[in-house]
Amino acid sequence: MNLRDLVYGLYSRRVERRLDVAQGPKHIGVILDGNRRWAKAAGSTTEQGHQAGADKIAEMLGWCEETGVEVVTLWLLSTDNFDRPSDELVPLLGIIEDAVTGLAETGRWRVHHVGTMDLLPQRTQTVLKEAEQTTRTVGGLLVNVAVGYGGRQEIADAVRSLLHEHAGRGTTIEDLAGILDVEHISEHLYTRGQPDPDLVIRTSGEQRLSGFMLWQSAHSEYYFCEVFWPAFRKVDFLRALRDYAARHRRYGA
Repeated sequence: MNLRDLVYGLYSRRVERRLDVAQGPKHIGVILDGNRRWAKAAGSTTEQGHQAGADKIAEMLGWCEETGVEVVTLWLLSTDNFDRPSDELVPLLGIIEDAVTGLAETGRWRVHHVGTMDLLPQRTQTVLKEAEQTTRTVGGLLVNVAVGYGGRQEIADAVRSLLHEHAGRGTTIEDLAGILDVEHISEHLYTRGQPDPDLVIRTSGEQRLSGFMLWQSAHSEYYFCEVFWPAFRKVDFLRALRDYAARHRRYGA
């Protein structure tokens, strides 16, 4: 172990000791950003950057378990990503499939897909469905894998589902308009039945949500980290929790 690693370890343990886990977030959303820029800086290929990002996921979920987090939502592929060249998108989908399968095979976490299945190749759909099926009774951390996800698309899908449900009941548009409230929409989101994220972390220095969990993050705290996702360290994670714990959450009041 070199001096830098020793200092980092000591500092990380110091930050962890000072954290009050009871005041920590129960649901964390993570925008895993910076794979391509990390690869460029490291002199690696884009595919290697995506693979390095995928390799970081299980490590981060372990940190979440240690600090009392109960739900994690990982944004792995947005609807906008389908505009990428096929020579990047196809390997990326393969990396995501392997990552999701790996998470399920650990038996530690319950995997749940959030996103639009219709946009995804059949193999990706199968992998996501099998991961949900095989982990449905796992009692550990709930891991939402956002693949083919877009915040606007989620709200549109929720409204569409709501309309179909009430049409099946024979409810008229006029009657629905008279009773519609925010809870009706919430009940049809991809994350229905789950708590909204307390904290949203975005890596790579970008300070925007890019449509991530638009509905659910109305009262979330945000933490923007300069580090590219493949280089995200435990101390970066702990700093995000420390920053969250120091804030006074007023929920819009």
